Amino acid sequence: MLSKTFEGITVLVRYNRTMKSYTTYTDEKLVSHIRTEQKEAYTEIVRRYEKKLTRYAMYLLHDSHIADDVVQQSFIKAYINLNGFNIQKSFSSWIYRIVHNEAINVIKKYKKEVHLFETSDFESSQDVVEDYSKKELTQMVKSCLEQMPIEYSEPLTLFSLEEKSYTEISDILRMPVSSVGTRIRRAKQLMKQICQRK
Repeated sequence: MLSKTFEGITVLVRYNRTMKSYTTYTDEKLVSHIRTEQKEAYTEIVRRYEKKLTRYAMYLLHDSHIADDVVQQSFIKAYINLNGFNIQKSFSSWIYRIVHNEAINVIKKYKKEVHLFETSDFESSQDVVEDYSKKELTQMVKSCLEQMPIEYSEPLTLFSLEEKSYTEISDILRMPVSSVGTRIRRAKQLMKQICQRK
């Protein structure tokens, strides 16, 4: 039995081979099960999302310790508010939104918000995706993201690295799908400009 304490909340994580397997459960079915039958099954949510959410938080915050704290806080908030989650919606988008909110709060608190460039269209005759294979694009995005304003880096991270759809990104960032497309297009153009300077 491993005990983790998050600001006075103790979560008991049991590593027991006889514990029920939830691999066939969708996230939404698992949330319903946690709410009505077995609260300890929340450890499966943590197992499914911890690495993904930490990676996402790192893209936003560029600090592994702060990213870890943000993800832990997000798991606590998600657990506390689990009854408020609508199981007809995407749990993935919901929990990513919580991490987004927590990360933005940290950025504002520490005044790490990057000054945004003018939002006018960037000059570019080619789509950056045409220039790079998916693997090369991933490496390029990682190396250039830190130099981009969060307004553009976050939707591009969600799309290219987290493989979220425009609809999911719209849910996470609370913006129209058309705005998601515009931000991603501009982010690709900006990323190309940044990476060409390197």
